[in-house]
Amino acid sequence: MKAAVIVYPGSNCDRDCKVAAETAVNADVKMVWHKETHLSDDLDLIIIPGGFSYGDYLRCGAMASVSPINAEILRHAERGTSILGICNGFQILCEAGLLEGTLLRNNSLKYICKDVMLDVTNNNTRFTKAYGNQTKAMMTVGNGEGNYFADDDTIKLLEDENRIVFKYLENPNGSKGDIAGIINKKGNVLGMMPHPDRAFAKELGSDDGANVFKSLMQL
Repeated sequence: MKAAVIVYPGSNCDRDCKVAAETAVNADVKMVWHKETHLSDDLDLIIIPGGFSYGDYLRCGAMASVSPINAEILRHAERGTSILGICNGFQILCEAGLLEGTLLRNNSLKYICKDVMLDVTNNNTRFTKAYGNQTKAMMTVGNGEGNYFADDDTIKLLEDENRIVFKYLENPNGSKGDIAGIINKKGNVLGMMPHPDRAFAKELGSDDGANVFKSLMQL
C-alpha cells in the first residue's frame, strides 16, 4: 500500500499516522507538506491527520481546507482514492465539502482526551471490513471541537444511506446522534474524531484502530 500523510502547520499526529500505517499494514508512507501541488496517481491512501492546523484559528480546519495541496485531495476524492481524515482531518474534510456537517465546540466547552468505546455501525465499508463481526472498538479522542453537528435532514440522509460508520457508546462531546465517524456517498472518504493512529497496537492499550488500515488491504 502506498500512502501519503498531509502535514499542515500545526499538525501534531502526522508521525503517529505514519507509524500506524507502517506498523498495521507495512505501508509505504510519504509525508507531504501542505504547500505541495501534486499527489501521485498511484496512491492507495491519503491520511489527513489530527492536530491544530493553523492553530485552529477562524474555524478548525477552515484555513487548512484551502491549502494548495487540497486541490489534489479533491481530485483524488473524485477519482476514488481512499481518504482518511482523523480528528482535525475530519474537520478539514467537512470544511472542504467532502463530508456533510461540521464539528462544534464540545458541549462541556473543555478539551477532552480519553479512551472511548465505539460502536462499529457499518462494517461493510472499505475502512471497516476487517472488523468482521466485531461490533465494538476502543480508540482515543483528543479534541476541543469534536461535537459533530448537522441538520435533521442531513442526519436522516446519513442514516438512510448507512453512512454513519462509528458511534460513541458514551458520547464524550455532545455529537448529534452519538456520531463519531461518517463516510461519503461514494464510500472512499472517511472522517472520524477518534484516533485509530493511537490504537494500532496492544502496547497502546488497544489495537482496534489497526483494522481501519487493514480493511483497506482487502480492496
